[in-house]
Amino acid sequence: MIQSYLALKETVSEYMINCNGKHYIVNVCPDKPLLWVLREDLGLYGTKYGCGIGICGTCNVLLNGSLARSCKLPIDSIGDKEVTTIEGINDGLGKAIKNAWYSENVSQCGYCQPGQIISAYALLSANPNPSDSEIDTYMTSLCRCGTYQRIRSAIKLIS
Repeated sequence: MIQSYLALKETVSEYMINCNGKHYIVNVCPDKPLLWVLREDLGLYGTKYGCGIGICGTCNVLLNGSLARSCKLPIDSIGDKEVTTIEGINDGLGKAIKNAWYSENVSQCGYCQPGQIISAYALLSANPNPSDSEIDTYMTSLCRCGTYQRIRSAIKLIS
């Protein structure tokens, strides 16, 4: 028991993470996914676990403003990049997206919505007036409730 604890302790490293404009220091294994650092070590529960293999998009975050699947990103790959979670998009665009989601009744179960909103934020930051085709191409996160039409409507409401 003591031997395995010492082996584990040797694999833990200190990392500084810049998340939502704040700097945090965490002591974790280098291969711990960013998703679990956010949830377990920083207490930011908005980013959700979905598939664990980077397909569904439930775990979406922004990494230096670009969309990223946090379940597949080991903490040692983050470096000094700025991580933005659903809790951190509170500027004018973030508020507009959240208001449009509410206005269009996008959420049913709501589980995937933080990842969907992060995707919409990345899309609208890069392209403030996307076509339906561009929205469909960019918004690749899965929604088990099938609210894709409402998601598109919410995005169009902003653009």
